Amino acid sequence: MSQGPLLLAIETATAAAGVALLRGEAVVVSRALATERPASERLLPTILALLEAARVAIADVEAFAVSVGPGSFTGLRVGVATVKGLAFGGDRLVVPVPTLAALALRAEPAPGPVVALLDARRGEVYAAGYDGDLGGAARFGPAVLCPEALADAIARLDATAPCTVIGEGVPLVGEGLRARFGDALRLVPPPAGRPDPVAVGRLAARLLAAGAGISAETLTPVYVRRAEAEVKRTGERFEASRTRFDTPGNLS
Repeated sequence: MSQGPLLLAIETATAAAGVALLRGEAVVVSRALATERPASERLLPTILALLEAARVAIADVEAFAVSVGPGSFTGLRVGVATVKGLAFGGDRLVVPVPTLAALALRAEPAPGPVVALLDARRGEVYAAGYDGDLGGAARFGPAVLCPEALADAIARLDATAPCTVIGEGVPLVGEGLRARFGDALRLVPPPAGRPDPVAVGRLAARLLAAGAGISAETLTPVYVRRAEAEVKRTGERFEASRTRFDTPGNLS
């Protein structure tokens, strides 16, 4: 079995929500959240059932990981609040995992760059581009892009090997991307291109080893696009730039 801390990982950024328990990058057990009720009602009972199945107490969990965005505003708040509650009052570290980076991890091994996409509504996608090994900073994003801007961002990657585009945003933009790039593109739509708590946990294990753990008190979601009420209040559609958000080992 892989060495490393016992890690509880939570993915609630999209409707494909779930939780996983890992030892390092090795999966102990994972469970998807049922879809008939809101995540706010399903998440904690699913975590408790997961721990019971693994015969593990919450006190045995050595670190937590949570997908912090972009994604569903409500889902991100539920995931972050739950981790804060579970880790409250202790010294266990939390790893804030960029949702798009965890999604890109599902494309491993990839021959070239990986671009991860989520549906941002209004004809746009949340997007971020990475080198195939996910070993450094994001090549671009996370950002909200229209299809034309996304295609331009992919073109600027100047890849020497086929670029993999993965995620629930693929059905929205795949036809246009294929028309522009042809066989220089590999498209991975759902179900393979769906956020997954195991990927969140595996990336968290790597980030934790690189020193990216933080205290639960400082954990916050990253929305990228502001909620409509916030747009009306501030006049700004997007959060302030976090240029190093997707850099493993430095999520400031």
